[in-house]
Amino acid sequence: MTERPGAGAGRAGERPRPVTQLVAATANPDKLAELNALLTGAGIEVLPRPVSVPDVVEDGDSLEANARLKAVAVAAASGGLPAVADDTGLEVDALDGAPGIDAAHYAGVGAGYAANIDKLLAELDRVGARTPDARRARFRTVIVVRWSDGHELVVHGVAEGTITTERRGGGWGYDPVFAADDAGGRTFGELTPVEKDAISHRGRAVQDRKSTRLNSSHVALSRMPSSA
Repeated sequence: MTERPGAGAGRAGERPRPVTQLVAATANPDKLAELNALLTGAGIEVLPRPVSVPDVVEDGDSLEANARLKAVAVAAASGGLPAVADDTGLEVDALDGAPGIDAAHYAGVGAGYAANIDKLLAELDRVGARTPDARRARFRTVIVVRWSDGHELVVHGVAEGTITTERRGGGWGYDPVFAADDAGGRTFGELTPVEKDAISHRGRAVQDRKSTRLNSSHVALSRMPSSA
């Protein structure tokens, strides 16, 4: 977890201010639902992105840079509420880390989940990666919570696993072909939402925040003084 104070952070006598609402930078309903499920236990509601905010051009050179671009844009338009943005990559060892930061658009801009999975499976076949050891992969996510004054929290989560040879289960994104090491051979798509949240990259990022007491029931994503 990384915390960066903004212009107004760290004033003498400043008390932590609990947050009960965040504005999502994502327009993906699946991601929004997952973020809400993960943060509900801490008493935090994730609100949809304002309709006035267009898609942000994600031209950063890292997951964190792209998450920050989205969070900054939404925080500036949220009417004072902090924004939450994440960016997630899928790194496949046999493909030299691809699709990586471009996971959401692996099969092209506007491509859907099915097309991205089709390309991933085809690429693994092309390079002859057929055994589980040859199909090692990981989801990596960075979540940025941003206030309009520049204060932010940054957390990271990683889920290690393998890419299966065929789709199994439902879910969204690459869920049907990603078998996490902690899932007993099942794909994310074969897990219940609660099971997935406990071991997923996004779930682990939120747990990182909880473990620092920045998202506990006592100090829910509080803006902590810089001296804390």
